[in-house]
Amino acid sequence: MENDPKKILLIDDSALMRRVMSDIINHIDGFTVAYLAADGEEGYAYLSKQNDIDVVMTDIDMPKMDGLTLIKKSKEAGVVAPFIVFSAREDSYAVFTALDLGAIEFIRKPEHIFQKDVQRYAEKIKKALCMAVEVKERTLHKAEAACTMEPEKPVIIKKKHRQKNGKKLVALVCSTGGPRALQSVIPKLPKNLAAPVVLVQHMPEGFTKTLAMRLNEQSAVSVKEAAEGDVLKNGHVYIAKGGTHLALHETAKGCEVFFDETPPIGGLKPCGNVMLSSLSHVSYDEIICVILTGMGADGTKGTQELAKHKPVYVIAQDEASSTVYGMPKAIRDAGLCDCVCDLQQIAEEITKKVGVQEWI
Repeated sequence: MENDPKKILLIDDSALMRRVMSDIINHIDGFTVAYLAADGEEGYAYLSKQNDIDVVMTDIDMPKMDGLTLIKKSKEAGVVAPFIVFSAREDSYAVFTALDLGAIEFIRKPEHIFQKDVQRYAEKIKKALCMAVEVKERTLHKAEAACTMEPEKPVIIKKKHRQKNGKKLVALVCSTGGPRALQSVIPKLPKNLAAPVVLVQHMPEGFTKTLAMRLNEQSAVSVKEAAEGDVLKNGHVYIAKGGTHLALHETAKGCEVFFDETPPIGGLKPCGNVMLSSLSHVSYDEIICVILTGMGADGTKGTQELAKHKPVYVIAQDEASSTVYGMPKAIRDAGLCDCVCDLQQIAEEITKKVGVQEWI
């Protein structure tokens, strides 16, 4: 039944964590823990027999079968339930491997669970579960509509003459599904891209450095976690540090990174709107705003503010290739989009818009 609570499979080798997490989930309206498993092997056995699980929440480091093996085997077996992984701070590489394998989100394990922390942690879990249910519904819808057609060509919504002269800057914002989506964008950018890229991926502290390192290994452009005082250079990608708002201002050295220490906005820190708004008074002549997959509407308000001061060109990921069609939909619904395209075409659109430097 449509109004029945969504069924969660919870897997963790810690009996305490299973009890705490199941208590939290069972108190969230619309969700219930259908089964508790102590390791990946037990969880996989349950999934093999039951096809009514809506979301799987699993630890990564477990005996018998770890979370990564569980995700891989489950995806190969055709399990459609989305996976959310628990992680400790030191698990950052394993988290990205889980995301590569198809997990849609991760939640950092609390080091201690005190009563005052439970409500805040419960809100994170509720948000992740609601998003996972949306992803599952979209996955099933895509499967029903599956065809062998090639991706459509980019849809140009507004025709604008390309500014051949002037300095350009690329500003990219993404959230849920972003780490995986970025692997289809950043490694495709040419080393001699005639613009810097500043990037906000919603992610907690301790994980964005690993994201930057992984993308740097795969890319021709140079990718790093942004540091305060960095001066933007063409062909370089600067990723906002988790837990910190990335902003930019002009100094005698050039366009320089600084950290905005204002509180989280809508629960987000870093927040794309903060970064985009800060670009209103930098020396770049045109800003290419790129909005990828993600829940919510981050990026729309900041682009609206930026457009009052600078020429902007907005590229949004299309619905079919988005893990969660929230942020790209919001900016399109606001009438700000110039181009909507499949994820695999975004790097090409960016490169066409900003050009390359001939001297490299």
